[in-house]
Amino acid sequence: MTIVQAIILGVVQGLTEFLPVSSSAHLTLVGKAMGLISPEHPEAWTAFIAVIQLGTLLAVLIYFARDIAQISTAFVRDNLLERKPLKEQAPESKMGWFVIIGTLPIVTIGLALKKIIESSLTKDVTLIAWTLIVLAVVLFIAERVSKQLRGFEEITWRDAMIIGFAQTLALFPGASRSGTTITAGLFTGLKRDVAARFSFLLSIPAVFASGLLQLKQSLAFMNTHDLTTLLVATLVSGISGYAAIALLLRYLQTHTTAVFVVYRIMLGVALLTIWKTLF
Repeated sequence: MTIVQAIILGVVQGLTEFLPVSSSAHLTLVGKAMGLISPEHPEAWTAFIAVIQLGTLLAVLIYFARDIAQISTAFVRDNLLERKPLKEQAPESKMGWFVIIGTLPIVTIGLALKKIIESSLTKDVTLIAWTLIVLAVVLFIAERVSKQLRGFEEITWRDAMIIGFAQTLALFPGASRSGTTITAGLFTGLKRDVAARFSFLLSIPAVFASGLLQLKQSLAFMNTHDLTTLLVATLVSGISGYAAIALLLRYLQTHTTAVFVVYRIMLGVALLTIWKTLF
């Protein structure tokens, strides 16, 4: 991998991680087009994707620094210092519990399906295409049926669990972490930007854990050049990811997700019809 390729992949990761279009699918497609994915070692590409997500994790930590500080402070105070019952805890402390609850499904299912996720199956273009299309339809339905009346302070443990299970679908390319969680948020009646905001906070533990795990496993197989390109891709993904967060949250305050539904379907159809003739 060259530095230029690393920059391109970093931009793709950052822009698509938070838009409901699937970053892993786009990275896999770009990686295949560049000839960077080894059929003999598909797990290496899975590791690369997981590690450069640490850049977009940094973008979330910076963008939501105030929220994270308030949640962390309240959580420690209410649970460790004052030991309050859950119903008496501050909203910020409860949000900490909601993030924990929402993270449990992807941790357990992700570990159980680790070998499948790392296999060549999840790099299959046909599977990616159909996942893009099917979940675009589900997102469209969510837009149509959702009341979108509930704010950030009205999120409940039930919402966290539903959105958390939806996040597990993002283990497969084409699903999209933000896409599945925003869709689930809409089905529970949350406003679009509220669903997106919780989606981004919910991504922190999962991305952090998978990124560090894959980084540890990858270091043994990397030389100095590999580490350099990985670092470049990660830093670029953080910069472009920060811009994507700001763009999406502002966009969803006044727009539907229709543009993403159309894009996912068009990309899926294109992959099914012309991908094999081009690559």
